[in-house]
Amino acid sequence: MPFAYYDRLPASRRRIYDRSDAIVELPLPPGPDTGSVIAAIAAGLEADRETAVQRACQQLLDDLTMRFKVPSLRVKVYATRPSGDWGELHGMYLPEDEGNRAVVEVWMRTAQKQKVVAPRTFLRTVLHELCHHLDYELYKLPETFHTEGFYKRESHLLVQLAGPPPPKKGQSAAGESPLSRTSTGTRGAKAQSSS
Repeated sequence: MPFAYYDRLPASRRRIYDRSDAIVELPLPPGPDTGSVIAAIAAGLEADRETAVQRACQQLLDDLTMRFKVPSLRVKVYATRPSGDWGELHGMYLPEDEGNRAVVEVWMRTAQKQKVVAPRTFLRTVLHELCHHLDYELYKLPETFHTEGFYKRESHLLVQLAGPPPPKKGQSAAGESPLSRTSTGTRGAKAQSSS
């Protein structure tokens, strides 16, 4: 789908963008059931315990990076999302740098109301940042973009791990509206990703 951002990319970056956009599924390799670790993330959020959430997220990401046979990464969970006139930062992916593991940073509470983020929304953010890691390490893309294919991979992985979203109030599963996407951006020279 042509749009102004894409039109301004040089041909070399368009090729990377197109490669990312063409990958629309992310089949989960076999491994242990993740239900208990996802439940631990939800329980930690409900108890508003950063340490418990971080421990469970690290366990999940260790399992997933092992399954996908990519380098491990480190997760950091913080209290309240940073915000500015640009909105709220949901998550950040920091690629491997000078031998240091890649890092996923996520925030538990909204900036405006200081409310703990809903478990499914929080899990989506963690998986979003993992997808940036997989762009580099699994697909060997030199850059990671927020393409339509990227969001489809993220959603595909979320559904495999957490099941389909529950129908919205007054809506049947068949009439369900698409999951909302987090606001995104980048920080830094090597296409660090923020969500």
